Amino acid sequence: MIQPAYLQPGDRIGILCPAGSIPLEKVEMAVQTIEKWGYQVKLGKTVGTQDFSFSASDSDRSKELQEMLDDPQLKAIVCARGGYGVSRIIDNIDFTGFCKHPKWVIGFSDITVLHAALQKQNVQSIHGPMAAAFSKGEVGAPFIQSLKNVLEGVPQMMSAEVHPLQKNGMAKGELMGGNLCMMSHLIGSSLQMDTQGKIVFIEDIGEYHYNLDRMMIQCARAGIWKNIAGLVVGGFTDLKDTPKDFGKDAYQIIHSYISRFQYPVCFDFPISHGLANYAVKEGGIYTLEVTDQGATLQG
Repeated sequence: MIQPAYLQPGDRIGILCPAGSIPLEKVEMAVQTIEKWGYQVKLGKTVGTQDFSFSASDSDRSKELQEMLDDPQLKAIVCARGGYGVSRIIDNIDFTGFCKHPKWVIGFSDITVLHAALQKQNVQSIHGPMAAAFSKGEVGAPFIQSLKNVLEGVPQMMSAEVHPLQKNGMAKGELMGGNLCMMSHLIGSSLQMDTQGKIVFIEDIGEYHYNLDRMMIQCARAGIWKNIAGLVVGGFTDLKDTPKDFGKDAYQIIHSYISRFQYPVCFDFPISHGLANYAVKEGGIYTLEVTDQGATLQG
């Protein structure tokens, strides 16, 4: 895949809200930090505004995303937050100008839809902390640093502890994935991810266990888990049950659909909706190794 240029001192980074809304004060730390890194910041008009649950109307969000994608002066775009809304505007976006001067697009959660669209353009992007995460203090500092590392081309070694459901092994290949809910919703559309031969990563938050099971079934029927190189199961936080216990936790549900495959699988990897959310390149080449000592992802 095409890799956008790594950032150089003085480069300009845009911040926008293509989905849910966020108060202006919650992105101030991101602006300050990015400027301390030596970059300029262009703050979008969709930051600090609200239109019900969205940051702005579909039309205004589409317009600003299109403008930032087309702007040759911007070398990266950081989404301020996820929420919901990219699916409503993604079909309005023309990537012709973007592909002439590709730049890094950063985000997770609902931004998975935008990552999927960029993959169809054969351009790498960054699944990682958004502007809202910059205010999380020392606990989140290593993960914000990981974003800086990726933007500047610094190789990374990320790790997770051993997990009883893991499957040992090693794989090397393109990394692809994101929010499981959004990945499952893209199935059958022009933006369905092509996971064949890839190291796939997944994460999610706030789902009912039965709904997670349903998403795993949908992905299984679409062949998402078949013939991949490896699986990185990230954080599945704040999952819940209906009054009737589903009988399995998140990782047990996931394991039940992939245990028959022979590729390496790790669980509870620090890619998530929580503070533990390393930045990784969608479409970048990574090596996954799962052993009795735990799991590492390097690239």
